Amino acid sequence: MDAALAEAARRLIDLALAEDLGERGDITSRFFVPEENRSLAAMVARDEAVLAGVEIAASVFESVDPDVTLTFEHSDGAAVSPGDTVLTIAGASRSLLAAERTALNFVQRLSGIATLTREFVRRVAGTGVGILDTRKTTPGWRLLEKAAVKAGGGRNHRLGLHDAAMVKDNHLAALGGEPAAALAAGVEALHLAFPGTLVEVEADRLDQARAFLGVEGVSVILLDNMSLDDLRAAVALRNDLAPAVKLEASGGVTLDTVAAIAETGVDFISSGALTHSARAADFGLDFSD
Repeated sequence: MDAALAEAARRLIDLALAEDLGERGDITSRFFVPEENRSLAAMVARDEAVLAGVEIAASVFESVDPDVTLTFEHSDGAAVSPGDTVLTIAGASRSLLAAERTALNFVQRLSGIATLTREFVRRVAGTGVGILDTRKTTPGWRLLEKAAVKAGGGRNHRLGLHDAAMVKDNHLAALGGEPAAALAAGVEALHLAFPGTLVEVEADRLDQARAFLGVEGVSVILLDNMSLDDLRAAVALRNDLAPAVKLEASGGVTLDTVAAIAETGVDFISSGALTHSARAADFGLDFSD
């Protein structure tokens, strides 16, 4: 994990453990499991899945008890099958029991995102199209969920409002004046303040796409909820007017439609479903007898 991801994970781990343990701690283990008992446990996949978050799960165990011994059997991005062990943990039985649910919650949520992303990527294989995530993430979980998208073979869109400019329909409505001219002025001002910052602009009609292709400094045009015919027409316009500009298709993208969208010739397809609609993958923690 890089430093930013590790720090984001640490904050969430602390919050999650405080939520689960409260002021009394794990009273079940405290009063029913002898303090001196030690256990060996295996985190095991119950589903076909793409693994994500295993290092974060390991950090949960270490947060509860720095003396646990961890052995990684698989890394993020690995395809796992039911019965596959991804992590083994040895240590005080009480510690393993106290960390169990929180560790599983992280790996199940993040592996679900990675698994869904891998399926989107598989369906566009051979087209050269990149699958992008969005900012439709669980509050506080963004860096973790975006790491899970990468584990599944997807690519990250901007991290937040701070690292790239994305002029969407509501911005255009608030601009006032002629959109392309106002957009050009905004791009110029942004690049004076923050040189090299990527600028993307949303278009939901072909006439908008044509106008925005003529604005210097726009790197990407988001084609929102366009039909397949309009997407193909937008690609032809781009190829003719501004070949360096990238095109991103978005809006209502599903596993059933993503291949046809990719075949229109766009460069990227973004989907909020990667993070807001992924089903959690099933993992369990099995203690050895």
